[in-house]
Amino acid sequence: MKKKRNRAQLIIELINNNCIGSQSELCEALLARGTEVTQATLSRDLKMLRATKVPTENGGYMYIIPDSNEIHNKMLEHGQAGSSAASHVAPTSIEFSGNFAVIKTRNGYATGLAYDIDMSHSDEILGTIAGADTVFAILREGVTHEQAREFFDRFMSRTDAL
Repeated sequence: MKKKRNRAQLIIELINNNCIGSQSELCEALLARGTEVTQATLSRDLKMLRATKVPTENGGYMYIIPDSNEIHNKMLEHGQAGSSAASHVAPTSIEFSGNFAVIKTRNGYATGLAYDIDMSHSDEILGTIAGADTVFAILREGVTHEQAREFFDRFMSRTDAL
């Protein structure tokens, strides 16, 4: 069972950190990391993780791990998913208005980011609403924009655009 769990965690990491559009690409990426898997096993793993394909900006598709991923949830609850989840978000901007933050991401990533933020059970954020490429976050009373930026840094790498 540990082998299956380790493989699932590796699949999550690969999907979160790479634009993987097919099972064969994922098989190759797993093999490059020292994990050989059959297509049938990979298909079962993807189903168990509830992985889904979303359209990319260039007209292709890529896998994402949706909100209901129990393994990812456990990692978030124990503070273990912040850095690996962060690199897939690719934010384009974050802006504040009063107690609201509007975070722009690449198309298809907002839901995952919003879920990660909600699952962190933070003292800074009341909740989120997500679209395809936008997360609307409500800050708790008294939380400064700088405190919110520091919190959001856990989930995404900051760029000059932020």
